[in-house]
Amino acid sequence: MLTAIIALAAAGLVLALVTQIGVILIQEAFSPRGRMIEVSGARLHVVELGPRDAAGPPIVMLHGASSNLRAMQPLGDRIAKTRRVILIDRPGHGWSTRERVADSTPAIQGRMIAEALTRLGVIRAIVVAHSWAGALALRIALDHPDRVAGLVLLAPVAYPWRGGAGRYNDLISTPLIGPLLARTITLPLGYLVTTSGVRGVFAPQPMPADFVRDSETLLLLRPREFIANARDLVTLKAAVVEQAPCYAEIKAPLSIISGDVDKTVSTGIHSRPLAASAPNAKLIVLPRVGHMVQYAAPDLVASEIEAMADRLVQPAATADKTVPANL
Repeated sequence: MLTAIIALAAAGLVLALVTQIGVILIQEAFSPRGRMIEVSGARLHVVELGPRDAAGPPIVMLHGASSNLRAMQPLGDRIAKTRRVILIDRPGHGWSTRERVADSTPAIQGRMIAEALTRLGVIRAIVVAHSWAGALALRIALDHPDRVAGLVLLAPVAYPWRGGAGRYNDLISTPLIGPLLARTITLPLGYLVTTSGVRGVFAPQPMPADFVRDSETLLLLRPREFIANARDLVTLKAAVVEQAPCYAEIKAPLSIISGDVDKTVSTGIHSRPLAASAPNAKLIVLPRVGHMVQYAAPDLVASEIEAMADRLVQPAATADKTVPANL
């Protein structure tokens, strides 16, 4: 019995050492590309693209779970040719930090992002959000309606679903047990299954060949981010139960783009009811497309964002051209 305990402790120490070395190597490979913005309870990593003086509201892009801002950057690069684009690592993800792992809900993260936009001098923005961040964007529109010029939601989470967030996420969110697992087995095990897991999220579309590297997905395997991500997933269902009855209050224009065979976030559970509830919503359902709609149909997604931005610029341009009656 004592021998088994000693062997188990030794294995744990080895795995903890492997994890620490892995964290160092991952962080050296994927260093931050933007700047840090201090907000209450967090430091947010922000990357800005495109001309700062571009016409129309800036485009703010928010990534989903198990991810970071790099997953949205290919779309951001397209839009940034003519627009100001702001990519944000959500609190606790990528290179953003948060002081409390419990600050996991869309309401809290929305407050942090609104504060960061204020520090960046952004009054109103079009918010583009994928997956988990769909609930976050909707929460921002509810809590800070004056900050949201429009919403473009990609395969968004919006409503409660059957089941939970997965047993492993429940374990990682458990005090003592979760941090122990995150600091020992999560990184070595995660490294082995990351590519196959990401392929499943893209299905039925193929995963881009260099996606895991280019999206810097391995940052997720660091203990502090893995714990934050698990907590986000475990607390999301209760959050959307609370906010879903309020979607009819959202007055901003809303475009929803989803795939009809999305196995990660069901279009029938989330996107279709949201389009029926929000008064200014437009729904596009892509045939034979899965969860990563911004990769499956990048031209269509970019054109929807551009079209919304153009519509929002036109009223202001018309007002500027009004000739005073006494001239």
